[in-house]
Amino acid sequence: MAARILYIDDDAGLARLVQKGFARQGFEVEWAADGESGLKRLTEERFDAVVLDHFLPVREGLEVLADIRALKDAPPVVYVTATQEGKVAVGALKAGAADYVIKDISEDFLSLLHVAVTAAMEREALRRAKEMSDAEVLRARDRAEALLREVNHRIGNSLQLVSSFISMQARTVKDEAASQALRETQARIEAVAQIHRRLYTSDDVTTVELGDYFQGLVDELKSSLGPEEGAPSIVLTAESLRVPTDRAVSLGVAVAELVTNAMKYAYAEGQGGEIRVLLAREGDRAVLTVEDDGAGMGDGAPKGTGLGSMILKAMATNLQSRIEYDAAHRGVRARLRFEP
Repeated sequence: MAARILYIDDDAGLARLVQKGFARQGFEVEWAADGESGLKRLTEERFDAVVLDHFLPVREGLEVLADIRALKDAPPVVYVTATQEGKVAVGALKAGAADYVIKDISEDFLSLLHVAVTAAMEREALRRAKEMSDAEVLRARDRAEALLREVNHRIGNSLQLVSSFISMQARTVKDEAASQALRETQARIEAVAQIHRRLYTSDDVTTVELGDYFQGLVDELKSSLGPEEGAPSIVLTAESLRVPTDRAVSLGVAVAELVTNAMKYAYAEGQGGEIRVLLAREGDRAVLTVEDDGAGMGDGAPKGTGLGSMILKAMATNLQSRIEYDAAHRGVRARLRFEP
């Protein structure tokens, strides 16, 4: 199908010349003698490009150009005028013209106009193709994010179900050590489940806000580890900080392990006390601190099976860091410095 050009100019003779010249190049050129009739045709018909004269009856070309650019899916406009004033060209280009050609009746004018119109249509085709490509990329991203949210939703629900089973099992076993081990396992599962619950309710599925995440995790730890009267309280103080999801998982598991250890060993049964979880920025890094005012680490040897220590070391390695203990602190103060 031949490209359709709308030529807006009150010079009927030049319009016929343009029509004949462009017809030889395979273009179909329609003529409008003024801006208003040209605008009317643009709202009723489809054109691939517009050639617009500067000097028109009633309204000059720059005013008409503004109205054309305001149309939905406006075609590219090549601005033409007989004046040599540079400010006219600058004004047209600023107003949205695709190109500018000096008008006369020579063959050079027709050649230059043909080149300008062809280039304008090619640029417009590329622009529209890019818009379509960008829109498809956005649609694909939205579909992927929706699918990822659904995956996180299902994983979160499944982990919650496993956590509930473990909680039920912990309440039925008679051996206190086995019951404690099950509660610790539940805390580890909750650290991961909290991540997935945050992700499927968030607009950002690639990062996690640590303050909100730690608050949910601390609430779960209170419920699973210390519901009894006289159990230590867990206090969270956290600055707002977003980190990638995989780093948040490692940090959450580390918090669960350190809080679990403090619950078990910091204070005598029924003594109460406070366990503090602190998150703060430190220059271009961040520091996670879990501390208590309890009995301290004694000889420093691992207590229990040592599984918690292995998990903490693994999580710190994932974060390219290590757990540091403050020997001068009255109880236990564990710090983990990491890059957000």
